[in-house]
Amino acid sequence: MTAADLAVVVVSFESSELLRSNLARTASELSGSIVVVVDNSVTAGERDRTRRLCAERDWVWVASSTNTGFGRGMNSGVAAARERGAAWLLLLNPDALITGPDVLALLEAARLAPLTLVAPRILRPDGSLWSEGSDLYLEDGRIRSVRRRDGAATGRLQTWVSGACLLLGTELWDLVGGFATDYFLYWEDVELSFRVERAGGAILVHETAVAVHAEGGTQGTGHTSAGARKSGTYYYYNIRNRLLFSARNLPDEDVRAWMGTARSVAYEILLQGGRRQFLLPWTPVSAALRGTRDGLRIARAELADRDVKRRPGDARG
Repeated sequence: MTAADLAVVVVSFESSELLRSNLARTASELSGSIVVVVDNSVTAGERDRTRRLCAERDWVWVASSTNTGFGRGMNSGVAAARERGAAWLLLLNPDALITGPDVLALLEAARLAPLTLVAPRILRPDGSLWSEGSDLYLEDGRIRSVRRRDGAATGRLQTWVSGACLLLGTELWDLVGGFATDYFLYWEDVELSFRVERAGGAILVHETAVAVHAEGGTQGTGHTSAGARKSGTYYYYNIRNRLLFSARNLPDEDVRAWMGTARSVAYEILLQGGRRQFLLPWTPVSAALRGTRDGLRIARAELADRDVKRRPGDARG
């Protein structure tokens, strides 16, 4: 199978070494593919290293004047890929590695069902399972692995796949409008999956294709196993953006329910980094508090705005 109409799109933040070790291997096994690197780096040295690496490898370098975040970066990378004739898109994190044969397996599945968002099973570097799809429980905003799905679940679930490694066609990309741009980091993939299913598309985790993901590697703290301490950035945006997602996509009663579980879910997210981090708790706890505060502000503002729009005679309808 040819990869001539495939583009590999990566958003990089201070990640030239990860690009050299991971993306270079993937690209070398996909002859004829287009490789686009969106450079969100903010230091001159790292930007120069990424630019030179792209020139060496004949990759397309898309320089951003600031760190625009994941969704906005991916959207600009996809635009550059499409200008060069790409019909299929492999969206890949710098800290993720997937082999050429596994990419082609994803591509074959997507070609057979063009309105399908396809993902591999994702492992940690130690070989443990990191993701094979997750369920978002719409009643309270909690996330669990598909493997842990409650047999009594009523269907109030949204299955989603990680943005660490995704493959889709430009037809589906246009149908859903690409990534939302106001998350900055984390939960963009949840909303993309949500949009795909709402638009009549499908989500598929390929049974045999595998990627390896050192989660957090783009922040210099790549995790090789479960339970590793995570960054303040991870905690802040995961907690904030959970409530942003609800405000953007769910009815009032769900938004209020998610607000009601905000603090307990924030604590559950903190526990993903293990209990040892609480020996030096300022960074994780501060990030969680700020994320909860800002997420609740977003949700409250959205509910207030909806209420104004529903008032009789409101000029905005």
